[in-house]
Amino acid sequence: MAEAKTQPPAALTFLGGAGTVTGSKFLVESSGHRVLVDCGLFQGQRALRRQNWAAFPVPPAEIEAVALTHAHLDHCGYVPALYRKGFRGRVLCTTGTRELAEIVLRDSAHLQEEDARWAGAHGTSKHRPPKPLYTTADVEGVLPLFETLPFGQEETLAGPVSVRLEPAGHILGSAVVHLDDGTVRATFSGDLGRGHHPLLGPPAPIGSTDVVVVESTYGDRAHPPQELQELAEKMRRCLAGGGNVLIPAFAIDRTEILLVHLGSLMAAGDLPEVPVLVDSPMALRALQVYRRLLRDGTGDVRPETDLAHRLYPPTLQELPTPEDSARATHPDTPSIVISASGMASGGRVVHHLAAMLPDPRNLVLMSGYQAPGTRGADLLGGAKAIKCLGDYVPVRAQVDKIGWLSVHADSDDVLDWLRTAEREPHACYVVHGEAEASAALASRITSELGWLAVAPRQDERVLMLPAGSRYW
Repeated sequence: MAEAKTQPPAALTFLGGAGTVTGSKFLVESSGHRVLVDCGLFQGQRALRRQNWAAFPVPPAEIEAVALTHAHLDHCGYVPALYRKGFRGRVLCTTGTRELAEIVLRDSAHLQEEDARWAGAHGTSKHRPPKPLYTTADVEGVLPLFETLPFGQEETLAGPVSVRLEPAGHILGSAVVHLDDGTVRATFSGDLGRGHHPLLGPPAPIGSTDVVVVESTYGDRAHPPQELQELAEKMRRCLAGGGNVLIPAFAIDRTEILLVHLGSLMAAGDLPEVPVLVDSPMALRALQVYRRLLRDGTGDVRPETDLAHRLYPPTLQELPTPEDSARATHPDTPSIVISASGMASGGRVVHHLAAMLPDPRNLVLMSGYQAPGTRGADLLGGAKAIKCLGDYVPVRAQVDKIGWLSVHADSDDVLDWLRTAEREPHACYVVHGEAEASAALASRITSELGWLAVAPRQDERVLMLPAGSRYW
């Protein structure tokens, strides 16, 4: 009698977000089916960005579905490139992620097309002609493949693999992804929030799972306590001296949180009611999504009523056009300017930096994680000159950071979330962090929880096994 064939265990391959805080892509293979959890762009240093152009490790046409944790570019920004290479499967996400990803991906394609045109006109590329990684047409082609899934609802993803999304508390629509193929359950944190987001609820508990894949952006540190009064004092001094405050801010969520805090400080009389200028077309489109979904209600917002009104500080001015932006580089009166990108790597904020950095009266406040190699990291590192728009400008303005504003879980927050697991998983894989941060968090998980915790390597493949089992 022939021996009965047993189905090999599911496998997980780390195609991005391993040893770096960008490019998250996790390939799950089960019973001959292939799905991705997240499909992000590599950002930051040139060596990382070049990985976006590498051949995809498996034929994209063979990937049946992508489950997205949220709409930040390092988690969803490669989806149009996957489509360009042949992917025609499903893209599952929440309503908030679907609406924000549409904004993010269209903006990404536009910037890549513009960069390619600029490189062609100025001869700065070795390619003839320079081409974008993907185009607006690719984005419009892939958007109809997006399907929305409410929080808490189970949905078949591909073959035996089902998916369930639960709130992650990071940005609007952000989700923890739970996959189940009938044999093993895997939980992917995406980016975790911190539990005190002014608009969103905390991350949902893990529950019962066999494998955990957890982020480690701040895996080797704890965030400082929230110091709104200290922030107000820094801005008051600058504004009273005739200077302007420039806050490079991510267009998705960071801008919204800043508006909430600035509005509350002005309402309490802790900050003068100076103009608050939001200069980012993508941030303005995202603001509309936040206002509408906060008004209508989603499964991840705080239960307070009328949260949308918190996104309207009394002196808010929205700057949609290039002409509006150009005028805002030299405001008529001391002002607070919020502009993208958050790492000052591109966009309208570069024009503001070029105008404001030479003046010692001004204050530049970095408001989040700054990847190595970006202008934001250089500024916080004490650079005396920064290259903007092809020329160097002196850094005479004050440069500071708002360290507590991050909506990423820190090391303590991650440990608290992991403790919500109902049982010890077979393994915990620590990803989406610089190598030192991931290693530090893995060490804490092992020492404090007693779990098997590993920081995987790029392109490493591991088996996904039920808790308590061994393949050897």
